[in-house]
Amino acid sequence: MADVFGQELREQLAQARLELAAARAADDEDGVDAYRGRITGLLHIAARYGIDLPHSAEEEEED
Repeated sequence: MADVFGQELREQLAQARLELAAARAADDEDGVDAYRGRITGLLHIAARYGIDLPHSAEEEEED
């Protein structure tokens, strides 16, 4: 079950990163803020459940 949860988090993180890149390309600052928050939230959930998701230090911080 944990493997399924971890995989779901990985997929959601990958999708959020794609959406963040699209928002940046479109100069959509609200979208950038929203997807940065989504990424941070997913990383916090993963950490809470002991799931290691590769990420940058920048992704851990929400402005």
